[in-house]
Amino acid sequence: MKTFSSDAQTMFAELNANRIAYRMFGKGPVILFYNRFRGILDTWDPLFLDELADEHTIILFDYPGVGDSGGELSTDIYEVANVGIQLMDFLKIDLFDVAGWSYGGLVAQVALFMNTARIGKVVLIGTNPPGKNEVPIETAFFDRALKPVNDIEDEYTLFFEPRSENSKHAAEASHERIARRLDRNKIPATQEKFQRYFGGSASIKEDLQNFRGQYETIQNPVLVISGDHDISFAVENWFPLLKHAPTMQHLILNDSGHGPQHQRPQLVAGYMKLFLTKA
Repeated sequence: MKTFSSDAQTMFAELNANRIAYRMFGKGPVILFYNRFRGILDTWDPLFLDELADEHTIILFDYPGVGDSGGELSTDIYEVANVGIQLMDFLKIDLFDVAGWSYGGLVAQVALFMNTARIGKVVLIGTNPPGKNEVPIETAFFDRALKPVNDIEDEYTLFFEPRSENSKHAAEASHERIARRLDRNKIPATQEKFQRYFGGSASIKEDLQNFRGQYETIQNPVLVISGDHDISFAVENWFPLLKHAPTMQHLILNDSGHGPQHQRPQLVAGYMKLFLTKA
C-alpha cells in the first residue's frame, strides 16, 4: 500500500553518536535524497515526492545539526555524504539510487564516486559538477539566501524565475504545499551554520579526488536536471563536461530557476521515473 509524504512519520537512527532524523515512504526501489543548503525534511515539495512515491521508496533525512537531527554539520562534505550511506546500512539497504538538490547535489556526487558499487543511478537537481566552474553564483543568491528567514519574495528569486509570471504562480503553489507541514523554526538561520555548508562546498571546487575526470569512465547513469536561469548553480557549467560524460543526460527546463522540481513537480518526477526505470 502506497504511503504519502504527509503520512510519513519522523524516525531516528543512531549513527556515529548522532541521532539522525529520517522519513521513509512510498513503494518500490529506493531513492536516497540529499537536501539543499538550509534544507530540512519538510522543505521538499510534497507533490513532487508523492509523484515519485508511486513507484519508488523515498528516504529523506536531516544532516547532523540540521532540522531534527543531533550533532553538528561537518565542513567535510565526505562526512556529510557518508551519513546517508550509514543510514542505508542502518536500514539494511544494500543497493539504491540517489538524488540530490543544490548543495545536496554536490553531496550526492561525492556519495556516488565513493560508492559506485552500491549506488545504481543518480539524479542531480539544480547543482553543478565538481571542480572549477566558469559561471559564478549570482549576487542575488547572497542577497536573499543568507537572510535569517526567507519569504515568498525571496523564493521567487532563489528557486524560481521572477521574470516569469508562470514561474511566480508555481512558486506560490509550491510554497503553500510545503507550508502545510513546515516548521520554519527548524530551518538553519545562523551565519555560523551557513559557513559550514560553504566549507563543504569548497572542497568540491578543489576536487582533489578528480571526480570531474571520473565522469569519463564511470558506469552509473546520471541525470542532471537544471533550470535555464539558476542563480546558484548556472546550467552553463555543465556544458563543457557533457561530451566527456558518456553516461550523463541533461534536462533543462525553460523559464525556471534553481528548483525546477518545485516549479514543475509532476513533470520532473515523471522524467525521473522514466530515467530510473528505463535508462
